[in-house]
Amino acid sequence: MPDIEYDNFVKINLYKLSPGFRMLDADERERGKRDFTAVIEELSAENEILSYSTVGTRADADFMLVQNSPSIGTFHEVSKRLNGTLMGRYLEQPYSYLSIRRKSRYKHGGGAPELKTEYKYLVIYPMTKTRPWYAQSMEDRQKMMNDHFRVGKKYPMVKINTTYAFGLDDTEFVLGFEMDDPSDFVSLVMDLREVPAAQYTATEIPIFTSIRMPIAEALDAMV
Repeated sequence: MPDIEYDNFVKINLYKLSPGFRMLDADERERGKRDFTAVIEELSAENEILSYSTVGTRADADFMLVQNSPSIGTFHEVSKRLNGTLMGRYLEQPYSYLSIRRKSRYKHGGGAPELKTEYKYLVIYPMTKTRPWYAQSMEDRQKMMNDHFRVGKKYPMVKINTTYAFGLDDTEFVLGFEMDDPSDFVSLVMDLREVPAAQYTATEIPIFTSIRMPIAEALDAMV
């Protein structure tokens, strides 16, 4: 059997707050945020849930939760608990991604095994390759990826994290890029557009630029 080395599953959920929540009285809003935060903190004790704000960076989402777990069932239980809160009644979920961590097929690729919470910004987006990419030989693909990795090494301040969604979700990969200065990421992406492997990208949207912060702060940013 091939040396695959699967790791944890990864779930990324993006939420949008319904305007109805802002119409509640102040005490009820505070109780809703407090109870939602308490559930997140309780569930994080076993499988940490990282929180990010998209207020000011996306019009169609307000915050993002990222969680690792050895079982997909964990994500079901988390969603069930959050749906049962007062705030959960006022949350829409316009985007959601399910993937898994695994060893890259390509030498010197894949990036960091897990997200690093010390970085301020996280950019997330799904990506799918074209069918002709898979028609190329593994040797040719490795050569093209070598150019990709070479460019990436010019930007050590941007940390890449790749997870795989083949058969689990609508996309093939879920890419995460962590950094303290988003302008570095813009330069990296511009350079990557020029490598040969870029012509085999079918889709890589939507893109979510988020700000790392405790869940209580992310909720306060919405109301």
